[in-house]
Amino acid sequence: MHLADASRQPRAAEPVLGISGAVGGTPLVRLDRLFPDSGVEILAKLESVNPGGSTKDRPALAMVRDALDSGRLAAGGTVVESSSGNLGVALARVCSVHGVRFVCVVDSRTNATTVATIRALGGEIDLVSEPDPVTGDLLTARFRRVEQLMEEIPGAVNLFQYGNPANPAAHAAGTMREIAESLDHRLDVMMAAVSTTGTIAGCTAYLREHRMDTRTVAVDAVGSVLFGGTPAPRPLPGLGAGLVTDISRTVSPDRVMRVEGLDCVVGARLLARREGILAGASTGGIVHALGSLVRELDPGTRLAFIVHDGGVPYLETVYDDDWVRGTLGADADAVDVATDALVTAARRG
Repeated sequence: MHLADASRQPRAAEPVLGISGAVGGTPLVRLDRLFPDSGVEILAKLESVNPGGSTKDRPALAMVRDALDSGRLAAGGTVVESSSGNLGVALARVCSVHGVRFVCVVDSRTNATTVATIRALGGEIDLVSEPDPVTGDLLTARFRRVEQLMEEIPGAVNLFQYGNPANPAAHAAGTMREIAESLDHRLDVMMAAVSTTGTIAGCTAYLREHRMDTRTVAVDAVGSVLFGGTPAPRPLPGLGAGLVTDISRTVSPDRVMRVEGLDCVVGARLLARREGILAGASTGGIVHALGSLVRELDPGTRLAFIVHDGGVPYLETVYDDDWVRGTLGADADAVDVATDALVTAARRG
């Protein structure tokens, strides 16, 4: 490396105590190649570089610490939690370093790599393979299984990410604060994908507390019931919900944009190929929604979005042509056509 190149590198961070000390402080990156003709300043908060690979590292750490501080949980205890994947990975890591047993209830949509990662970190997997017979929803089925395990395991604790106030608080004190401080509290639009809605709720809380006039955009899945959505099957984990979460009742985004499974594929692949950021399905959904949104925004608008997780667990799904064809019914040509349409839509006339 030339000395001139070295001088442009960020300063090395001070050593931290333990892996939990590395949670947060993620980069905010300006994206000039994603939609270069949009006239919009686009910034991405790379939560994918957290130790567990996702934004869920923040609430996982906050919820476990809250449970330990309150006395509900102690070393040698057990945490039972429902997760579509990312929170499971984050909790497996946090529980392992605190000497706590972790049982993760997942469903059949969870990526195989994510399941293997949870196990590698010491977590136990409890798989729900069939939807709830009454609602037809996998998330509801996971909740019912958590209730069963809570009765079977003495002293087990359920952190309940869907209603735990430590979840949005972690994003208010961390994610949104870091974004706002990096931009001198000047931000026009903030976009985040929703599932528990902890991220969007925490970001909104910070924006209100600091009297920022930033507009919030929640990106949700078609088939999710959040914010008045209509229930339907959802092919990808981590985006949307089959029931209205407690946290979602505390927040009203300025806008909700809904995306299909193929939209997530198109957005994720475009982000990877134009900006070199390999992200997961929910971030792909944000990118697709952004491509539809930018033409409505004034030139010079400053917009930030969350890269919720990395794309490695999705290499066998979102980034695999055979899976996309078999699951979403779109061949490679259809993906290319949809990508061209998105890029065209984002151009300012």
